[in-house]
Amino acid sequence: MLTLRELPPTAGMPLLWHDFLPATSKPDLETMLSQFLGVPFVQVECSGTACLVIALELLKQLSPRRTVLIPAYTCPLVPLAVAHAGLQVRLCDTRPDSFDMDLDCLRRQCDDSILCVVPTHLGGLVSDLEPVVQMARQAGAYVIEDAAQALGATWRGKTVGTVGDIGFYSLARGKGLTVYEGGILVAQNAQLRSGLREISQGIAGSRPGIELLRLIQLVGYCLLYNPTALSLAYGAPLRYWLSKGDPVRAVGDDFSEDIPLHKMSSLRKLVAASALKRLPETLAGNVERGQRRAADLNSIPGLKVIADSPDGRGTWPFLTVLCDTAEARDLALAELWSKGLGVSRLFIHDLAGYPFLARVVPSVPMPNARSLSARTLTISNSAWLTDSDFSRIRDTLAASM
Repeated sequence: MLTLRELPPTAGMPLLWHDFLPATSKPDLETMLSQFLGVPFVQVECSGTACLVIALELLKQLSPRRTVLIPAYTCPLVPLAVAHAGLQVRLCDTRPDSFDMDLDCLRRQCDDSILCVVPTHLGGLVSDLEPVVQMARQAGAYVIEDAAQALGATWRGKTVGTVGDIGFYSLARGKGLTVYEGGILVAQNAQLRSGLREISQGIAGSRPGIELLRLIQLVGYCLLYNPTALSLAYGAPLRYWLSKGDPVRAVGDDFSEDIPLHKMSSLRKLVAASALKRLPETLAGNVERGQRRAADLNSIPGLKVIADSPDGRGTWPFLTVLCDTAEARDLALAELWSKGLGVSRLFIHDLAGYPFLARVVPSVPMPNARSLSARTLTISNSAWLTDSDFSRIRDTLAASM
């Protein structure tokens, strides 16, 4: 069934037609991002995953260790990037009802074989970084902050991604700032920055064909990222795969092991530079709206909205709702997922639950991460989701508990 109004699952920032016009001052994206993030230099790459691959390739040169410790509940692209770099994945369970790494599990797993630990700011929410960084330092491991979903978030007043040794962000479609596919690398240490540039120059060459495709896709994003066109671009495929009983494809978790590595064109950088000027205002609206609606949902017995760590200020692209039981979550999704209201799921499984990752991810029980995947749903924090839409979602959730 065609839904004429479709809300996106995240509060992505729409592009405007004038973002594609030649700029009189020719703004430099790297300089603007450096100022936005409060860092001396940023490195723009073709994707957040490419950023992680480049970071891992550098750390491989700096240490003989070959194991990367990642959260058991995160994007499947993370272990694929680890494997692409020729490294081994080790999982750390999450805290109960949280995206953060479980500290007891982290303490057991973070030994002298660990090259780096990857704390992750999922859903734009800020992870509790202090214990993770401290344990990594004690073990002699590096810290790569996965801030792919959290461009603009802060921890103790510092931009997330700048607390560890290396940080990266995603500029993929639906993110706060997008070039359809893109990424940003940062490092505070000058030697690490130099090393990241050298690695990129060595493995990310020019690929005009794929860049032309990305520019066409970016134009398509500009034209189709609105509640009317999304019914075809996003809603129709979603409902098709749900009807086939394939939630992994419905949410786009079916990733290829092939990770493109190439330079981003100056044209896409100019589009991002133009849109970046609107990002602070967009994020401020997301925070206000997200926190207000989270407080409303938290008043429903049986529900909890996962929130920032006490020292964090996230970007709130969507609300992650944790239900007391998987049955209650599934009942709510049955009523809401295909209705065009921006209700979805973050990741269908914990990492050990994806068959296509079996070669990469160890089959180790991670009960807290598995519980997260079974009991969570997400609600778009897009400005297009009206108070009436939200009330409908809230009432359905309350009736499902």
